[in-house]
Amino acid sequence: MIAKVIASGALLMAFAIAAGAFGAHALKDRLDEYSKGVYDKAAFYHLIHAIAILIIGLIASNKIISEYATEKIFFLFLGGIAIFSGSLYLLALTGVRWLGAITPIGGTLFIVAWLYLAYSAYLNR
Repeated sequence: MIAKVIASGALLMAFAIAAGAFGAHALKDRLDEYSKGVYDKAAFYHLIHAIAILIIGLIASNKIISEYATEKIFFLFLGGIAIFSGSLYLLALTGVRWLGAITPIGGTLFIVAWLYLAYSAYLNR
């Protein structure tokens, strides 16, 4: 599981970098300021939480958290990226405003993942 988490984190990093570059170059003249800000926020949170997934893999490889916790935290971060960043990417590209209503679900998944990481590390002290 740990190798899959690290590999997934690395792929998510590559996608985050590609999304950021796409936004900075291909979309720079196509999005208004609001949409550009939304897109940039999506790419930023995507990147930060892809790094978090890599860190989770490293923490797990050092037996600081259990494999069970690693899997749960991984899927919470992955869901957060998909829902938070995914909805913001779509909002920026399509202008469909109701997509912003589901963004907080992804944010909540991020928060739960971080709290579960803290709890899991504390239990293993």
